Amino acid sequence: MIFYAAAPANTYDLVAQEATAIGANDVTVTGGGVEFNGTLETAYKFCLYSRVASRLLMSLANDNNIHNGDQFYDSSMKIPWEKYLDPTKTFSITVTSYACPWLKNTTFAAMRLKDAVVDRIRGYYDGERPTVELDNCDVTFHVHLERDAVSWYLDISGKSLHQRGYRKGGSRVTLKENLAAAVLMRSEWYKNQGLLLDPFCGSGTIPIEAALIATDTAPGLLNPQRFAFLKLNFHNPTLWEEILEEAYTRHEAGIQKPIKILAWDIDKGSVDYAKENARKARVSNFIEFDVKDFTKIEAEEVPEGTHYVVSDPPYGKRSDSSKYLYTIMGEKFNTLFPAWNVSLLCGEQSLLSFVDMKPERTNTFYNGPIEAQLAHYRVFSREERQAMMEKAIQKKMERLAQPLSEGAEMAYNRLKKNLVKLAKLEKEGVTSYRLYDADMPEYSAAIDFYEGKYIHLQEYAPPKSVDEEAAQKRLQELIDATERATEVELEHIYVKQRQKGSEQYEKLDSTEKFYIMRENGLMFLVNFNDYLDTGIFLDHRPVRKMIKELAEGKRFLNLFSYTGTATAHAAAGGALSTVSVDASSTYLEWAEKNMEINGFTTMNHFYYKEDCIKWLRTTLDTFDLIFCDPPTYSNSKMRDSFDVHRDHQKLIHSAMRHLAQDGTLIFSTNYRRFQMSPVIIKEFDVKDITEETIGLDFERNQKIHYCYLITHKKAIVRAQTKEIRPTKKIIRKV
Repeated sequence: MIFYAAAPANTYDLVAQEATAIGANDVTVTGGGVEFNGTLETAYKFCLYSRVASRLLMSLANDNNIHNGDQFYDSSMKIPWEKYLDPTKTFSITVTSYACPWLKNTTFAAMRLKDAVVDRIRGYYDGERPTVELDNCDVTFHVHLERDAVSWYLDISGKSLHQRGYRKGGSRVTLKENLAAAVLMRSEWYKNQGLLLDPFCGSGTIPIEAALIATDTAPGLLNPQRFAFLKLNFHNPTLWEEILEEAYTRHEAGIQKPIKILAWDIDKGSVDYAKENARKARVSNFIEFDVKDFTKIEAEEVPEGTHYVVSDPPYGKRSDSSKYLYTIMGEKFNTLFPAWNVSLLCGEQSLLSFVDMKPERTNTFYNGPIEAQLAHYRVFSREERQAMMEKAIQKKMERLAQPLSEGAEMAYNRLKKNLVKLAKLEKEGVTSYRLYDADMPEYSAAIDFYEGKYIHLQEYAPPKSVDEEAAQKRLQELIDATERATEVELEHIYVKQRQKGSEQYEKLDSTEKFYIMRENGLMFLVNFNDYLDTGIFLDHRPVRKMIKELAEGKRFLNLFSYTGTATAHAAAGGALSTVSVDASSTYLEWAEKNMEINGFTTMNHFYYKEDCIKWLRTTLDTFDLIFCDPPTYSNSKMRDSFDVHRDHQKLIHSAMRHLAQDGTLIFSTNYRRFQMSPVIIKEFDVKDITEETIGLDFERNQKIHYCYLITHKKAIVRAQTKEIRPTKKIIRKV
C-alpha cells in the first residue's frame, strides 16, 4: 500500500522520521506531507504513534490528464469503490485543490466524485446505493486536484490526529497538540529529556505532550477507538489488538522512569484547566502545576543545574505589555537560569528582540494562519559569563592601550575641552546634551551625549569629492576619540549618517528598543536605532522649559507634536488641558507613552492623528498657549507639499485664529535661512526669542533653530479731553 501523511508546514522531516521508526519503506517528503509504502500494520502503527502528522490517507489512484468535470467523473468511475464501500455504509468526501484551471470551487468536485461513487456502487449492487453522511460516517474519501493531475485517497486515520482527546472546549487553547509535540522535538530537551519547565503553560499542551514523549506513551492510546480504519471492511481486529498491547507495554515501562516537568502560569483558571487536561491524558503524576507570575520569580524558585525551558509565551502585536513581558523574560533567563537551554515559540517575531539574547538557531512553524518563530537559546553559566566578561575587558584594554592616530587625537582633545565647558549643564541638572557639532570641518558630525551612558553620533554625509575610504577612516577616528573621551561603552555608541534632505521621521530599523532620558524633572523614551532622530530634539530643551513655566491654567495645543515632549512639559506645568496633533500614528503612540510614564493619563489630554493644517481648518477650539514646530519640508499624502519658508504665513494665520486674545503662540523652525513674513510682523506682535532659546551646548550653532513669541496686537485706548478754544468771528464781505 502507498500512504500519504499530511502534516503542518516545516514538520515533514519529523513525520518522515516517525514513518521510518515504525517500519515504513520508501519514505519521501512531498508537497504538504510525507509519502511512504507499507502494510496494514504500518498504517496502524503510524496512526497510533505519530505525534506530528495530522492525517493518514491511503492512495487509491492517480490521473495526470484531467481537464474538465466530465473527465474527472469518468476517471473516478474506474476506481473500484466497492472494495471499500457497500450500500449499508455511510460515506463523505473531502476535497483539496491547487491551481486547478477547470475547478471554480471544491463543492463541485465533491459532487462529481459523489456521483461517480454512488453510480459505481449502484451498478455493482443492483441499484442499491450508500448514503452520504457528513458527520461520523463509516468511510471518508479524499481527492486532491493540482493543475491537470488528480489523486484519490481513502482516509485511514479519520479526524485529525492532533485531537488526542484530552482537551475540551477550546476557548483557552491556542496551540495544537501536534504543533506542541513538534516544538518539543525541535528543542534541546528532546535529546536528553531532563527537567522541563513551561513558565507560560496555558492549557498545558506543551507539558502534557512532553509527558507523553517522556513516558513513551503513544498519543493514540488516549483514545484508541477514534480511528477511521476501525470501520473499514478490511480492518484486522487481531492485528490491531497486538499492536495496542505492544504500545501498552512500552507505556508501562515508560512511566517507571524519573520524570519531572514544571508547568507555571499567572492565571489560576488556566492552571486548573491544564490540570484537568493532564488528568485526562493520564500524565498528571509527572507534572507539577503552580500559579506563578514569571516576571516576579526569585532565584530560590528556579531549580539549579542544566535544565530546559520550552514555552509558548503570550504575545500581541504592538502590545506594550507583551514587549515588557519579553524584556523581563530575557532578564530573568539571563540572571536566574544559568546553563539552561531555552526554546520560545512566538507568533510575533519582533517581540523576540526584546528577550535580549541571541538565539543559536531558529525554526519556523505555522500555528493555524499565524507564522511563528521558535527561537533556541543557551544561557551562559556563571563561569562562562565571567570568562566572557574578563575576555571582553582584556580586549577593551588592549584596544584602548593602542595610541590614537593624529586625527583621532585632535578630535579627542576637542571633545575633552567640550566636556569641561559643558560640565556647567550637568551641574544644572541637564543629563543629555549636544557634545560636538562639526567643531572641526574634517570631522563633520553631531554627537549627542545621553544620560552619561549613550552616544548618538550622526555623521553629515561628506561631499562626493571626498574619497570614500578617507571619509570612513575619519568616521572611525571620531568614534575612537568619542569612546576615549566619554568612556561610553563601544556598543552604546550609535552611529548614523544624515544625508542631505533626510527627514527625522525616516524609518531605519525595527528594534523598538527604548531607553529613558530625563529633562526638567520629566522622563522621556528615546530610541537610538529605528529613526534618524531619537524622539527628542535637544536644541528645544530651553523652549520646553519655557512652555512648562507658561502653561499653568492654560489650554495647550502642540502642532506637529512628534513624540509629545512639549506636551508633557505643558502638563507638568499645570496646563488645564492639552491637545497633540500629528500625522503619524507611530509618534502619537510614542507621545502617549511619554505622557503615561510621567503620570499624565487623565481625560483632559487629547491626541489627533491628522494633518495639522487640515486640522486647524476644521477645529473650532481656542487655546491659550500654542507650540508650533513644523518640518522644514513635508510631502504629505493628505495635502499639497509644505515648505516652511513659503507656507509659514498661512500656517501662522491658521494657528492665530485659534489663539485666545491674550494667548501666546511659540513658533519655531530649524530652517537655517528662515525669515519671518513681514505680513505676520505687521499683523501681530512678534518677538524674536531665538537667542534666549539656544542652550550652552548649541552656542556654536546659532542657526540650529529660530524661535518667536507671537501674540495678538493689543487695542490702544487713549483718554479723550475736551479743549475749549475761543471762537473767531468771521466777517464776510457781502
